[in-house]
Amino acid sequence: MSDKKKPQESSVVMTEMVLPNDTNPLDNLMGGRLMHWMDIATAICAQRHSNCAVVTASVDNVSFKNPIPLGSIVTFQAKVTRAFRTSMEVHLEVFAERIPDIPRFKSNSAFFTFVALDGSKRPVPAPEVVPSTEHEKELFEGALRRRELRLVLAGKMKPQDSAALKALFGENN
Repeated sequence: MSDKKKPQESSVVMTEMVLPNDTNPLDNLMGGRLMHWMDIATAICAQRHSNCAVVTASVDNVSFKNPIPLGSIVTFQAKVTRAFRTSMEVHLEVFAERIPDIPRFKSNSAFFTFVALDGSKRPVPAPEVVPSTEHEKELFEGALRRRELRLVLAGKMKPQDSAALKALFGENN
């Protein structure tokens, strides 16, 4: 197994169709079903990157910007943005369209964090991410800040120890 991988080596494009069983009383995709599909797409991406089983460790803010109506085609695009020791951050974008009357639009995006596990369900190192495109490089650089904020919110890091929070609030300590 290589200790370095490019994001495109493990990227995932997954497509689903919104059927009646996936909708709420307003005939829009239920948020829980959308999150279920998001978790599947990002988990497959993290598994491809690590070549291991993975577990979801966190999901950053998920906002439901646009409803996705019954009959829509939903496309999920996931790429690993950065790997830390045993965890990986995966960026996901969600697009929807209903052919022929609703053109493709972006519905959601989110960052998921996964931990790679060995056969005994213990964390194992994940391969390093080598970004290629400018967008991948931006996501790679921002991943450290996002990770620190996740750790602070989870109570695993003190706010005063976060360089990301200090930069956000203009502290130069």
